[in-house]
Amino acid sequence: MPLLTILTPCYNEEGNVREVHRQVKAAMQTIPGYDYDHLFIDNASTDKTVEILRELAATDHHVKVIVNTRNFGHIRSPYHAFLQARGDAVMSCVADLQDPPELIPQFVQKWQEGYRVVIGVKQGTKDSWLMLRTRKFYYWLVGRLSSDVELVHNFTGFGLYDRDVIEKFRGTEEQYPYFRGLVSDFGYERAEVSYAQPARHSGRTKNDFFSLYDVAMLGVTNHSKVPLRLATMAGFAISVLSLIIALGYLVAKLLFWDDLQLGLAPLLIGIYFFGAVQLFFIGMLGEYIGAIHTQVHKRPLVVEKERINFD
Repeated sequence: MPLLTILTPCYNEEGNVREVHRQVKAAMQTIPGYDYDHLFIDNASTDKTVEILRELAATDHHVKVIVNTRNFGHIRSPYHAFLQARGDAVMSCVADLQDPPELIPQFVQKWQEGYRVVIGVKQGTKDSWLMLRTRKFYYWLVGRLSSDVELVHNFTGFGLYDRDVIEKFRGTEEQYPYFRGLVSDFGYERAEVSYAQPARHSGRTKNDFFSLYDVAMLGVTNHSKVPLRLATMAGFAISVLSLIIALGYLVAKLLFWDDLQLGLAPLLIGIYFFGAVQLFFIGMLGEYIGAIHTQVHKRPLVVEKERINFD
């Protein structure tokens, strides 16, 4: 029988793992002719998440668990589990149930129709107005900056991926991948399943400002060189503008030597403006250097503490 791996990353999700296991199991029972693994990867939770996963694995042979030695972050840990999955297709399903498990049959049906990539696209969410506007602006900005790859709006990585696609991911040897960008970059014909994202089932989200900023900058640095070229063009344009202003002041001073007073205000404004521009583009350059630095390390994505229920 075809084997489907359902992947659930978790960190301090003691209030959710039982329910996501129950819903995944119920969804798979509606798909005859398929075997499945439910692979949990735990990012060194400090609550009872691992204890509950042990109980689930002891009573359900479908449950497989990888426990990390420490918290390796919200990108490396899920990606490691994605590469470790042994199914003919892998489908992600987050622990907080904002990726509804009841959609699994629809994804599998699209896979049966021949699509190697089936993605979920949010058509509604419980996020705040500010978060919705910020996300919309981000997708617009990345779309403008990236000329080679068209990213899918409101796609978070929730989807089903054929074994061929998984091997393409493995071949990239990415150390810190922008997952949704790579999906678009591969260019596979994809099917899209629209869904309304429900509210978090239990607990608080682990996606704080810094983790969201991290993902946002990955989308820019991994798929666009436009900011670097903007820095070059802005530097040239500001240099030309400064030269024109300097020549203008020189001519004006020669013509109106006694009447023209430069004053401190233009100098201060100019210094702060040019300083701000320099800091912005130095920071952007630092993001690119940081991305290169991460890739060349060749460290393991995670270090596993143990595996549970792997035969």
